Amino acid sequence: MTLGARRDSTALVPEVPGVLSSAEVFASGCAIASVQRADGMIPWFPGGHCDPWNHVEATMALTVCGLLDEAEAAFDWLAATQLEDGSWFNYYVAAGVKDARIDTNVCAYVATGLWHHALATRSYDLLARHWPVVERAIDFVLRWQRPDGSVRWSLDQAGRPEGYALLTGSSSIFHSLRCAVAAAEALDRPRPDWELAAARLGHAVTRHPRAFAPKDEFAMDWYYPVLSGVLGGEPARQRLEATWATFVMDDLGVRCVSGNDWVTAAETAECAIALGAAGLGRSALELFASGQGLRLPDGSYWTGMVYPGEVTFPGGERTTYTAAAMVLAADALSSASGASGLFLGEALPKAIDLAEPFCTSDVQCLAGTGADRPEDR
Repeated sequence: MTLGARRDSTALVPEVPGVLSSAEVFASGCAIASVQRADGMIPWFPGGHCDPWNHVEATMALTVCGLLDEAEAAFDWLAATQLEDGSWFNYYVAAGVKDARIDTNVCAYVATGLWHHALATRSYDLLARHWPVVERAIDFVLRWQRPDGSVRWSLDQAGRPEGYALLTGSSSIFHSLRCAVAAAEALDRPRPDWELAAARLGHAVTRHPRAFAPKDEFAMDWYYPVLSGVLGGEPARQRLEATWATFVMDDLGVRCVSGNDWVTAAETAECAIALGAAGLGRSALELFASGQGLRLPDGSYWTGMVYPGEVTFPGGERTTYTAAAMVLAADALSSASGASGLFLGEALPKAIDLAEPFCTSDVQCLAGTGADRPEDR
């Protein structure tokens, strides 16, 4: 594959004035493409493993940078490796499968990636070609939705489902479901069952926190309900502000885990998008700028840095998904591409709020709803 063999000449590569130029953002896209294998797979780093979720995130960054041949090859790889039941294994390497566990959130994310591609390119052609991939993937994921609306997080290598759900994963599935619903409507293939499943899942996230395994020490559990659009408006701002000091190191970025001074660039970029989605644009820009301390001259990013010693962790690791998160954050902050608002609640159908008495959980709903989403303002 020749890097950049077909660029979208109409693509407006994001630029964040005073932080990153469009040339620097494009360099990050090229850094991702340089790691992509000839079969379309995008590993974390050269010679490393690939997981389909981060593969899709990297693919979205390629699309934003107008590297369409590379992006389409990446989606073709997903189609070629999808299992008959609609799922993917957890980790792949050049020689085959590295980890045969199946993560439901990972499987759902293809819907986000393909809807993002359709918005960015203003074309449904690739989405229509891979529609069976989306349909099989989402139907697989929803087999594991529990009565309370949450989704079991994985199946082990023997195909046995785990008995619990994760907040981050379920929040991401909520966003993927809304993308899948939007894609279905765009192709005139409506799936109201997916819309109802998304409503049940969003209700579980906002009103039934005990439905999820406690992982409060992880930053993603803090900001993902906002990034995914489950929470918006004042509830989103309250959530982000409540534990800001726990997860954010001033002028450095976001801690991956609350108890460690280990800043990770991907979490920093994603949290910046979440801040933008909550209407906290100035804080979003400042946080995004702080994450550039992990940038390298070729456009790649260190996965993480431990302070105060400024030691990279994992040692010397630069990951494609990290560069991708930065590209997507730059796009969201600059409103450059047609898909720039996807994580800000735009170009998605309004989510249904399953208020009582429609809740099917056997646990009483918490007060309040997540209905005040960005698109409702």
